[in-house]
Amino acid sequence: MRSLEVRMTMFRARARIAVLALAAMAAASSTTLGQDLSGVERRIVEHVDAHAEEAIAFLEQLVNVNSGTMNHEGVQQVSRLFAPRLEALGFSVRWIEMPPEVNRAGHLFAERRGDKGRKILLIGHLDTVFEEDSPFQRFEREGNTAWGPGVDDMKGGDIVMLYALEALHAAGALEGTSITVALTGDEESPGHPIEISRGDLIQAGIEADVALGFEGGVGSANSATVARRGSSGWTLTVSGTRGHSSGIFSEDFGSGAVFEVARILNGFHESVRGEQYLTFNPGVILGGTDVQYDPANTRGAAFGKTNVIAQTAVVDGGLRFISEEQKERARAAMREVVARHLPGTSAKIDFDDSYPAMPPTEGNRHLFEMFDAASRDLGLGGIDAVDPGARGAADISFVAPHADGLAGLGVFGDGSHTAEESIELGSLRTATLRAALLIHRLTRGD
Repeated sequence: MRSLEVRMTMFRARARIAVLALAAMAAASSTTLGQDLSGVERRIVEHVDAHAEEAIAFLEQLVNVNSGTMNHEGVQQVSRLFAPRLEALGFSVRWIEMPPEVNRAGHLFAERRGDKGRKILLIGHLDTVFEEDSPFQRFEREGNTAWGPGVDDMKGGDIVMLYALEALHAAGALEGTSITVALTGDEESPGHPIEISRGDLIQAGIEADVALGFEGGVGSANSATVARRGSSGWTLTVSGTRGHSSGIFSEDFGSGAVFEVARILNGFHESVRGEQYLTFNPGVILGGTDVQYDPANTRGAAFGKTNVIAQTAVVDGGLRFISEEQKERARAAMREVVARHLPGTSAKIDFDDSYPAMPPTEGNRHLFEMFDAASRDLGLGGIDAVDPGARGAADISFVAPHADGLAGLGVFGDGSHTAEESIELGSLRTATLRAALLIHRLTRGD
């Protein structure tokens, strides 16, 4: 891990710009605050501001607990820090244990049941990509910037969610609401089968009217996500006729597995590529006389000789899409390319689902407009919609078929999933204010 001094040199220019922008928003907020806010909403703002440093201290406490996805005890330890805070707000809290075959820690769910306004599902996650053997383990702060595993993705977003709820509670705005908090324990590497590891989340989405995701924004502190692409995998397996290389292209031996796999990949590139938001990537390729591939760990080995026609080739890849319709079109086009075999070869392609898409629906756009209005009423300026091509898959995608959704409501940071992961601490305040007002307006029942 680089020293704090080196990291500060790398980030100082960007941090200075972010600090100035956040300071300007705060100044604008103090000037215009209250002009378009109700009395309850002003009390929400006061509570958020009064607990700003406390929120940073709690973030530091969370970050200093390692909760890499496969550190099951660490994930549960983070859940135990959240559980009493949520219980104090009137939520019924439960830990959902995963069965041994899923090999994941589990999830923390908390629920309030009421009849006022829309039913809201708030989504976050407890795990990070930094396992116990990572050198990146501790929270470090310099002025308005802090570094640490998960400060941005997504313990910062979990803090936003919690402190927004606490502000609503302090203002008396949680009474009668129906809100579910879902903090999954394996977002960074979901357990399988997905039907089990995401079953409770999907059911919560079925029961909700609105889902809000608290991963961080992209591009700026003033952004939100109305759509994000889905993700699935594909595996291409190709066979050729083994023989002496002098016989390649002959009627007896044909073109071999490597030429066939090259034809197919080029066919994907030429025939399937080009549709907006559709991407496909061959991440691993092995070919030769003998191929050993471990899909669970995406690694393997190949053996062959330059004077032997390759008998086998394997490609493991990923597919990103903006809708189920786009996914199916792409799969059909890929199957068509695969079916045109070179002489003496055969090939098959298999697909597996991971994350569904979160398409840009009218309901999602309406949530975005409400979020933008809340930000403007707070004096924090307007919100930009993130290009779906800039976002990967996330847990909110699993509930997208069932509820209107808005994502990217968390903090603003940089270097996610790297040992330079950082947060602009002022974004905790702005994100918490915006989230609290949006939740309040969704649940107040008018």
